[in-house]
Amino acid sequence: MKKQAWQLEREYRDAAIPVDRRVASSNWQQGVEFPHGDALLRWYWNIKVPGSLAPDVFFQGMVQDWANQGYDVSEAEVLIPEGRALEAAGKIEELRVISARIMKALKDAPKIEGHPYHSYEHPSTWEDVKAAMPASTGYQPLSGRMNDYPHRIYHGWLGQLAGGSFGTVLEGYIGTQIAKIYGEVRGYITTPETINDDVVYELLLLDVYEKMGKSITSEALGDEWIRKLPFGVSAEGVALRNLNLGIYPPESGSFLNPYCDWIGAQMRGMVCGMLAPGDPLEAARLAHIDAVISHARNGIYGEIYAAVLTALAFVLDDSRAIVVEGARYIPARSEYAAKLAFCLDVVRSTDDPSVAWGKLDKHFERYNWIHAYPNLAADVLALWYGHGDFTETMSLLARAGYDVDCNGGLVGNVLGLIRDVPREWAEPLGDLLETYIKGKERLSIKAIAEMTSRLAEKSYSK
Repeated sequence: MKKQAWQLEREYRDAAIPVDRRVASSNWQQGVEFPHGDALLRWYWNIKVPGSLAPDVFFQGMVQDWANQGYDVSEAEVLIPEGRALEAAGKIEELRVISARIMKALKDAPKIEGHPYHSYEHPSTWEDVKAAMPASTGYQPLSGRMNDYPHRIYHGWLGQLAGGSFGTVLEGYIGTQIAKIYGEVRGYITTPETINDDVVYELLLLDVYEKMGKSITSEALGDEWIRKLPFGVSAEGVALRNLNLGIYPPESGSFLNPYCDWIGAQMRGMVCGMLAPGDPLEAARLAHIDAVISHARNGIYGEIYAAVLTALAFVLDDSRAIVVEGARYIPARSEYAAKLAFCLDVVRSTDDPSVAWGKLDKHFERYNWIHAYPNLAADVLALWYGHGDFTETMSLLARAGYDVDCNGGLVGNVLGLIRDVPREWAEPLGDLLETYIKGKERLSIKAIAEMTSRLAEKSYSK
């Protein structure tokens, strides 16, 4: 019996054994030279994730996600095993054809009538998104610990970079396999490296925001992507291709983008929350401006949720309260809202995080490890049962697995805003953030935090 794309991916993920980074070096810098041509094509069929060396098959993932969006992908699914075999055999000419055939099959795939995805409402413009939020009615910015937010922003950045560095060597693996190699993970596995493909988008947004302030636009930010980004991965890669073809936001995030519901926007919304301390609706607006460049529908709502959690962390010091309040800023009839509600129902139903994760993991088994939903579940799990303790919260993320660096970045930022990042997590970072953006190869974390604080203060005072 032919297996569906999600089944192929789940079996592939369950079987992936982590490369022990304690004995096998894998500096992220070695993966910065992005492949081109046939090398890029093969990479999309046989990825080794920089940092963790987790295996992945992006063609398999794109078919899986198109199915999650309610399309009949049966024609594309039957080609996946053949494509993997061709890549393994190095038959490049045939691989080019099978890859194109899969893309054509996805482009032509018919919608499945009655599929649950099509029963939800997914407003797209900011005004429609805002109108669909329960919190938008009678909205007033919150108030609270605003007098110390420059200090809070610094620890927010520290928390984000600590969590991202922690997760870089774990991403792409499931929690049970992580535990087989590392046991219970409660700290850095290797000397932390701050370089990855998550933070760069936030830095570009900061640069454009410095020039434009609250008048920042998706189009201007898209220009900065074209100007500065040497490459993009999954949804961001498609968006960069679209931008260079003259397809600007919001179409750049939706046009032929099978990854538009993935985590790429959700992983970078924290800077929007830090630019709008205590003002979750403004954080959501900024997140929408950023997210439409590379995502659509639920992928956009993922960045909104990340931004809102961050903005709320300036004024609420209970991670559970933040998670619950943040749900009010998601369009009520969207699929993202439904999945978030399910996550909250699960964690409210038990005091045992292992029981909760078993239910969550089963519910989201049809989704790719980079999709927004299973990682949303991991974020909710960690913030709910971690009780604000940085080490315990990170340990919960490792027990869940999946996109651990993205999740660590979001959750770490929220915790850093609530209270200072513990020394054992902050000090190994020093004051260094490394990126692959030309002119930003080595940055001061303190300087980035000061810039963020200055921009937030300037906007907040108006």
